[in-house]
Order: sequence, then C-alpha cells, then structure tokens
Amino acid sequence: MAQRGLARREPVLQDLWDFRRNFDDIFGRWFDMPGFFAGRGQAVGWLPPVECYVDQNQYHVRLAVPGVEQKDIRVQVHGNELTISGERRRDEKISDERFLQREFSYGTFERVVPLPEGVEPDKVLAQMTNGVLEVTAPISEKALPREVKIEGISGKKAA
Repeated sequence: MAQRGLARREPVLQDLWDFRRNFDDIFGRWFDMPGFFAGRGQAVGWLPPVECYVDQNQYHVRLAVPGVEQKDIRVQVHGNELTISGERRRDEKISDERFLQREFSYGTFERVVPLPEGVEPDKVLAQMTNGVLEVTAPISEKALPREVKIEGISGKKAA
C-alpha cells in the first residue's frame, strides 16, 4: 500500500535515472546541491524556454518566465542580437528545513537570440503578460520575400 503522508523527497538521484525528464532540469538541480561544485547551496541559474517566429511583418520572441518580476528582466539589442537576462528570486521567508519537495529553479538567466536580417532594432518592443515576455520587432519591407516576374524571350530561335 502506498504511503500518502507528507514526506521529504530528495529527487536528485531518483530523477538522474528517469530519462523522461528534461536533462537541463536534472543536472541544474544536481549542481545546485549544497556542497557540490559551484552550487554550495546558492542558486546557480536556469534557462527559460524560448520560441521565435515571424508573423506578417513582425519578428516575435517569447520567453516563459513565470515567477520573475518585470523589474528583474533586462532586454537589450546589440547589433543583430537580442539579449534577455534576469533573475528569479527564491522566497526567503520559507526556510530550507520547511521544504518537503523543491523542483523550481532559481537564479540568473540569459538568453541570446540572433535577429534575422531586416529587423529594425530601434523599434523593438517588449511586453510581459501572465509570466510570458514577448519581444516584437518590425521587419523592413526590403527584407521580406517578394515575387520576381519571370521574363522570357519570344520569337527567337536558339542557335
């Protein structure tokens, strides 16, 4: 019969052998263990998932950053790169001894996304809604695909 009471769970070694889990998550928590390499109980960092797409004349970058406050995010454009960095902070009101299970990742993050040719970097906008940061930038008309008319030579014979 399964035990249903509250019990402390140390999932690091268990999850290491569970190959269905995301490797970044597993090793991120492994290296964050107290006394293990750089972790020493401090938050080492994490990578929020990102998606990029083109819709009409706009380039979109979306970043899932739940639990990150808007004031803790920085968006920069440098040349043809978009850099999004920030930090998800742990609630210090809850002591380590009180946790029964902990799977959230905390610390700093940085994602660098190459911008496609034709993006107008001075018109980049960022908006955050429900834990999703969306960065949009217009793509210049010159960079968008255009149809080329095929012309043929009629009435001449090949030599």
